[in-house]
Amino acid sequence: MNEGESNKTSAKMNAEKTQDISRNQKLDNKKTKAVALLSGGLDSQLAVRMIKEQGVEVEAVAIKTPFCDFDCGKGCGHKVLEVATELDVKIKTVYLGKEYLTMLKNPKYGYGSGANPCIDCRMMMYEEAKKHMDKIGASFVITGEVLHQRPMSQNSNALSIIERETDMEGKILRPLSAKLLSPTTPEITGLVDRSLLGSIRGRSRKGQLDLAATYGITNPPNAAGGCLLTDPQFSKRVKDLFKHMTSQPSINDMELLKIGRHFRLDSNSKLIVGRNHGENEKLLSYCEDKDFVIQPALIPGPVSILRFHTKSDLRKHKKLLRLSARITLRYSDTQEGKSYEVKVTNKARNWKKSLILQRCERDEVEAFRI
Repeated sequence: MNEGESNKTSAKMNAEKTQDISRNQKLDNKKTKAVALLSGGLDSQLAVRMIKEQGVEVEAVAIKTPFCDFDCGKGCGHKVLEVATELDVKIKTVYLGKEYLTMLKNPKYGYGSGANPCIDCRMMMYEEAKKHMDKIGASFVITGEVLHQRPMSQNSNALSIIERETDMEGKILRPLSAKLLSPTTPEITGLVDRSLLGSIRGRSRKGQLDLAATYGITNPPNAAGGCLLTDPQFSKRVKDLFKHMTSQPSINDMELLKIGRHFRLDSNSKLIVGRNHGENEKLLSYCEDKDFVIQPALIPGPVSILRFHTKSDLRKHKKLLRLSARITLRYSDTQEGKSYEVKVTNKARNWKKSLILQRCERDEVEAFRI
């Protein structure tokens, strides 16, 4: 080989080497991505930390429904947006409103102990995480779910159903319990080291608290307060509303369920009575023009709202307004056997009226309570 041929061979080898280095750099720069369902509680925080620790780039999706706000304290512990900042992850917030209520009225997999559609709810959350996963080119989704922590949605069968229904089989990694579950695609393909994942199960928080200590989390969020839909009293209100409304309840209807005392007067009407000044103010803010607002005129007492689900004739209005006023007086500063003035207004009808009535007796009131 002469000197010219030698130089050409050397140049070609150098060019190929440069291409290999460039190709490897591109592969290195294409970092593995995952999407985390982030609630703000300890479990989802730990799940994110465990995966980030393995060099995976994580973005988060936070889900809000009419029954859980990001800073409601019902299972969130910390505000989820603050947690995302602490974890240094980008976060996308998603609100499931009317579509959630449609699902809630008739969930495919039914309710838990109350009005909680746990499996259907998780399916909706997985779908949102899946959309974001596809959008950013992520390889899998991570959650803070712990095997057998929640009886309805975190057993092996339920987890499998949720994955199958959302076409996410093998793509959901649960770092806290991974060693107790079948290996997922990211584990099988080596994107995640399974040996570094957890084997936590059940409702005890010891495993999570120990793990939190290793990450230097000195003030971990309290255990989840539970979904509002599992609350027995609230569940009764939800089911009562679905039973008596022929149309789809509104977000406003659902917000009203969270406050006051609730009374089912007949199939077409219900009364909500405030319990304190704060609730009185909320009731007025949720009041719609069609609602009747009821308040004692000269004595301390609550704000009440009488709402009809559909139009009703005036004769029924008069009868139910008198009953509503008497119930309102039951929770006012009144005495048995004495009559008091109650003001009733309706904005849509530009209607104002005063009634002079005595309060309901306790047994009579309880007959209508939801």
